[in-house]
Amino acid sequence: MFISIGGDGTILRAATFVRKSNIPILGINAGRLGFLASIQKENIDAFLKMVIEKKYTISPRTLLSLSCNPSNSDIQDINFAMNEITVSRKDTTSMITIETYLNDEYLNSYWADGLIISTPTGSTGYSMSCGGPILTPNVKSLVITPIAPHNLNARPLVIPDETEIRLKVSGREENYLVSLDSRIASIQKESILVIKKTTFKINMVEIPEETFLKTLRNKLLWGEDKRN
Repeated sequence: MFISIGGDGTILRAATFVRKSNIPILGINAGRLGFLASIQKENIDAFLKMVIEKKYTISPRTLLSLSCNPSNSDIQDINFAMNEITVSRKDTTSMITIETYLNDEYLNSYWADGLIISTPTGSTGYSMSCGGPILTPNVKSLVITPIAPHNLNARPLVIPDETEIRLKVSGREENYLVSLDSRIASIQKESILVIKKTTFKINMVEIPEETFLKTLRNKLLWGEDKRN
């Protein structure tokens, strides 16, 4: 078991070490707002005892892979993301155009500051901040969320996680940014990006007293109303 002590960013970093090994990750929250690192540090003693007694479950998390044509050395080694893959503008205040295809069928050309392709795990992160829906971790879906779209009718879209997503970005500058969780690469415009589900998953340890729904309730203050 890989024990990650920190915040959600620490767990995303831990995933780059675990990769395909199937070693489960136990997240202990020493940060602030965390959905992945759900075990609070003041409860370490009690929860580690439950882990030793195997009183926990495994929550498999979907990941996204990224390939680029022409190839880019910055994303060849660690070409996957647990939360989201995002394309965004670079060195400009002008919007970029993101031509989007789903399984080779044209979807839309987003004229926006960027586009987020989120896993269920990442739906409580950047995507949620941009108005995307929250997905439970076991949902077999992805979310496409535009960042500050010029056309206000460009809404977040939920798609099956078996979908292959192809992006082509154009704009005034020669390069734009692609982020895989917290890792950033500069990509030449007109490059073709292909995003799809990886063949492996990251296994998160879930303690019965610290489930996703409880974390969601606590972190987003759901029910914090006198009427409840």
